[in-house]
Formats: sequence, structure tokens, C-alpha cells
Amino acid sequence: MSEGYRVAVVGATGQVGTLMLKLLRERSFPAREIVPFASERSVGRTLEGAPRDGGQAGELDGDLTVQALSEESIRGFDIALFSAGGSTSGEWAPRFAEAGAVVIDNSSRWRMQDDVPLVVSEVNPDALDAHRGIIANPNCSTMQMVVALKPLYDEAGIERLVISTYQAVSGTGRSAVDELLDQSHALLHERDIEQPGAYAHQIAFNALPHAGSFAPGDDHTDEERKLMNETRKILGDPSIAISATCVRVPVLTGHSEAVNVQTRDPLSPERARELLAAAPGVTVLDDPSSALYPLAIDASGHDEVFVGRIRRDPGHERALDLWIVADNLRKGAALNAVQLAELLHERGLIRAHSVA
Repeated sequence: MSEGYRVAVVGATGQVGTLMLKLLRERSFPAREIVPFASERSVGRTLEGAPRDGGQAGELDGDLTVQALSEESIRGFDIALFSAGGSTSGEWAPRFAEAGAVVIDNSSRWRMQDDVPLVVSEVNPDALDAHRGIIANPNCSTMQMVVALKPLYDEAGIERLVISTYQAVSGTGRSAVDELLDQSHALLHERDIEQPGAYAHQIAFNALPHAGSFAPGDDHTDEERKLMNETRKILGDPSIAISATCVRVPVLTGHSEAVNVQTRDPLSPERARELLAAAPGVTVLDDPSSALYPLAIDASGHDEVFVGRIRRDPGHERALDLWIVADNLRKGAALNAVQLAELLHERGLIRAHSVA
């Protein structure tokens, strides 16, 4: 008998899906089989990460073959990691769940659904216990921020947040990464750039106060609304007042955030540093006199959320300023999904199949 989970990765050829496959292998998730799914144009493509013949669960090597989603192909899975967009998730996540899999979805489709837990592994893992087949992964900017806010919230409560994000182009997708590189190359060689496609304006050597999209009649982008709504849901506190401005900057990977935290009870910068240094998933880098603070280029490829520039807001006796940085593709998406799968396994919340 071969023990372990049968795992589907939907959207396996995208930036986040590719990283999910890599992390399942690196972290030795107890899978006996991993099956990648993607769009029709990728069907038949081979990817790294299949179980080694005769190996133990989690020993992944060799090739995987990309499959298409169908009523037949989705049967028999224990867990499904989704990073394929809201429309695909809306259609296929319920079908996987009905077929017996637990779905962890990285799109925005299910995040604010009342009966779907929105979970960050270090912040509200107990919310997993109430899942009904689908679990939502938060937005990348929300994800890294709440990891840093959780210990402060537990200690002193949070009354208000004022957030400015500086978001990498990889959060938009590979086309945006290519556009930034192409524009930068052209400008450095004193050539005209092509008409922007990923964004409304040139992103190279620029900052766009427009991360996400504007819904009709809304003066905030959907990225800004996600920060507001998801933060309240994850922390379980609808009373937190939140103001957010999301900016797209010419950085490849790594979101940075300037966050002003107004606590309900007094909290000193020194105590905040202690709490953050002891918090799971957080690394404090905070010696600005020595130019030590979190940088996007240093966060890239790392699991942690990095926090620095921890200081008192001189305009409010119960407010602190923080600088928070993390790899938006890793902790902001793929890693948390895999961590949630690990927690489901540890808590006995996945039904495992076994095959002869």
C-alpha cells in the first residue's frame, strides 16, 4: 500500500502554481501523487515534481503531465490548491469539494463568503476547523500585513490602520514583469517604449497610484478594498477603521508596506519589537542608523515577513509606524496555501485515500 494524499494543483503553469509545486516538493508534503491542471493550451506539458517510483510520501521527483479540468479528471483528490483566477475557481472549486477534496483557493472569489474561512497560517489557523470544503487564501498585501499585525492586535487591540503599499509587478503576472523589463531596457538604451499593456501608464522608473482596478462608482481600487475587508475578517474585528492606498512600483518581486497602527491600549515601540521578534513567521530588521531595514530585494525567495522602522507616530500617543516587506508570490500566495494544507493534515481535516 502507498499512503499519502492525492493533490491537485489548478493553475499549475502560472507564477504561483509553479511555486506551489516547488514548495510541496521542498517541504515534503505527504503526497503520493500530485496532478497539475491548467488551461487547454498547456495540456500535455511536462512539469517537475512527480513522486519518485518506490519513494515515500513527499519524495517528489521526475515529471508531471498537465491535465485539463473535466468531471472525470477531478475525481479522487484529497486536496486541491487553486491559483487559476476567480472565474475558474468559481466554477471548479465547488466541483472538487463535492468530489471529496478540500480546496485552498488563492483567488478573490471566496474570500468574503460568510461560510468560507479566510486563513493565514500564523494568524487564525483555528478557522480551518469550520471549513465546508473550500478555504480562501487572502490577498498578498493583506497576508503579509496581518502576520505582522496579529501580535500587536493580541497585545493592545487595533483601532485604526492607515496603509500605503508599494506593490511589485509580479503581483499582476508574468506579462507585467516582462513589460517592466522591456520598458527599462528600452529607456536605458534611449529607445521609445511600446504602448503599455499591463498597466494604464509606463511602469518603468515610475510609481502608479493604481494597483488593482476601479469598480464603477468606487474611488478605491479592489486591492484597497481587499486590504480593508480581508483584514477585518481575518482578525475577526469589523470595528477596525482602515484607510488604504495601493501603489504599483517598478520592483519585480516583494511588496512593501508603510502601516500606521493606532492601538486601543498603549503600546511602546520597544514592546512592539519584542512581540514581533517572538511572533511566528516574522523577522525584525530594525537598526536604521546602520541602514538595516527590510528591502524587497532581500525578501525575495524567503518565507518570512520582515518588519522594521518600528517607531512612535509623533502625532498620536497610541500609534506606531511599521515598514513591512515580504515576497508576494511566496508568503503572499503559494507558501500560505501549502502551510494551510500542512495544518489540515496535522489537524486530521483531510480524508486520505490509499491505493495498492
